[in-house]
Amino acid sequence: MSDPGVLSFTHQGWEQVLAKVKRALVYLDAACAESLHWGCGSTRLLEAVGGPACHLREFEPTAVGGGAEQPKAVFVLSCLLKGRTVETLRDIICRSHFQYCVVVTAVNHAVHLTANHVPAAAAAELEGQQPVFEQLEEKLCEWMGNMNYTAEVLHVPLLLAPAAPHLALTPAFASLFPLLPRDVHLLNSARPDKRRLGSLGEVDATALPPELLLQIRCLVSGLSSLCEHLGVREECFAVGSLSRIIAADLANYAPAKNRRKTAAGRASVVFVDRTLDLTGAVGHHGDNLVEKMLSVLPQLPGHTNDVMVNMVELTALHTEEENWNAVAPGCLAQSSDMAGKALWEALLNTKHKEAVMEVRRHLVEAASRENLPIKMSMGRVTPGQLTTYIQLFKNNLKALVNHCGLLQLGLATVQTLKHPHTAKWDNFLAFERLLLQSVGESTMSVVLSQLLPMIKPSHQRTKDDYCPEELLILLIYIYSVSGEFTADKNLGEAEENVKKTLAQVFCEESELSPLLQKITAILSSLCIYL
Repeated sequence: MSDPGVLSFTHQGWEQVLAKVKRALVYLDAACAESLHWGCGSTRLLEAVGGPACHLREFEPTAVGGGAEQPKAVFVLSCLLKGRTVETLRDIICRSHFQYCVVVTAVNHAVHLTANHVPAAAAAELEGQQPVFEQLEEKLCEWMGNMNYTAEVLHVPLLLAPAAPHLALTPAFASLFPLLPRDVHLLNSARPDKRRLGSLGEVDATALPPELLLQIRCLVSGLSSLCEHLGVREECFAVGSLSRIIAADLANYAPAKNRRKTAAGRASVVFVDRTLDLTGAVGHHGDNLVEKMLSVLPQLPGHTNDVMVNMVELTALHTEEENWNAVAPGCLAQSSDMAGKALWEALLNTKHKEAVMEVRRHLVEAASRENLPIKMSMGRVTPGQLTTYIQLFKNNLKALVNHCGLLQLGLATVQTLKHPHTAKWDNFLAFERLLLQSVGESTMSVVLSQLLPMIKPSHQRTKDDYCPEELLILLIYIYSVSGEFTADKNLGEAEENVKKTLAQVFCEESELSPLLQKITAILSSLCIYL
C-alpha cells in the first residue's frame, strides 16, 4: 500500500468491494460508477467478477434482474439504504433468482441511525452494533424467497473519484449547492414569526430541511472516513453559510470525536461555498488545456466530471457526424493505463502551450516504441500534426491496445483545439479583461449597456458572436466580479433592457441547449410556485 492519500483511500475501498464480486451480477449507481471510473476502472472490476459475460448493470428501478444462472448479486450504492433505494433493491431482487446478495453502501451505519430518527444517546449505546444493516439483511433474504439464503450489508467509504493524486471529486454530492439569499424566504415559511431568519448569516443546522441535513451528514461521514485513513486530527475552517454548517457538523460528528483521540497527525480542512467564487467557475483566465477540454467537449453520459472523446478517427468508419455514436466514446480518466495517467497528470499541471507539446512528445515516443513510420516535425504543434501521429496507430491493433489511454487524450486534445468554442476563448478573455479594467471606473449600468449589443438572435449571429448560454456566463462573471456595487439611477432601466433582449433571444432559438432547457424549466416552476 502506498502512503495514505486520496488514491490509496479510494483503492482500499474498492479492494473491499472487489473481494465480494467473484461470479456476481454487479449493480452500481452513477456516483459509485464514477468513483470506479476514476479510481481503478471497470476493467479491474470485470477481472474480479470473472467469466466471459459482462455482469455490470446500472442500479435503477427498471434494471434487468438475474436469471437462474446468476445466483449472486452485489449492489454498490453511494446513498442511504432508505426510501426509494430500498424499494429499488426489493424490485430487482424479487424479479431475480438470487441466493446470495451483498449490499455495499458508502454511508456509515451511524448516519443510518440518524436517518431512522434514533436519538444520539441511544445511538451511542449501540456502538459496535449495526441494527439497521441487520434488519435489511433479513429483508434481503425475505425478498430472495428463503431465509436460509445469504445476505450481507456493509459500509465501504466510496466517497471520492480521484482525478489525480492531489485532486479528488465527490460525484455523490454534485447536487449539493450553497444556499442563496432567496432560500431564506423558503426556510422562513416553515418557521414561526418570532424565529424568522433575517439573512443567510443567521442560518444554522436547525433551520435546514431534514433532507438537506441528511445529505450533509452523509458527506461528513465520508470526510471523517478519509481523515481516519489519513490518520489526522482535522481542524476545520469555513467560508460561507453552508460551509459553516458542514464544518460544524464534522466537528460534532460522534465517530469523528472518537477518531480524533488517537489520530497522530494534524490537518486543516477549508470549506468554501462555491457561490463565493463564481468567477473561478465561469471565467476564461485559466491558461490550461484540461479546462478547455471540460468546457467544450460533450459530457460523458451519467458522469459529472468527464467528457466524451470521439474515437471514430481510429476506425475504418468515415468521420461524418452520423457515425460518431457507432463507436464507444473515449474519455479523460485513464485509471488503468499508466502512460495515459502520466500524461493526464502532466496536462493538469501545465499551461496550454506546454500541454500540447507534451501530448506531441508522448505520441512521438509511443510511435517510436512501436516502430511506426513517424515523421518528426518541430515548431508549433497543430491539430493536423497531432492527427497525423494518431493515425499511425490506426491499422496496428497491438499498438492501439498498448497506447489506448494516450490516444484518447491525444484525440481529446485535437478535438478541443479544433472546436469552434475554443476559438472564442480569447474573445471571452478579452471581454473579461476589459471588464476588470472598467470595474470601479464605470457604473454597472454602463457595463450592461456595453453588453446589450452583443445579445443577438440566432438569425443575426455569426460564429464569433455569443450564444444565449455564453451570454449567461458573461452576466454571471459581470455580477460576480462587481460584487456589491452602488445602484445608479440608470441601473433599473439597463437591467430591464438586458432581460427583455435576452428573453426575446431565448424565445427565437430553434432549440435550447440542455442547460438552458433545465434553467427555463426551473424558472417556470418558480413562477408557478410564486
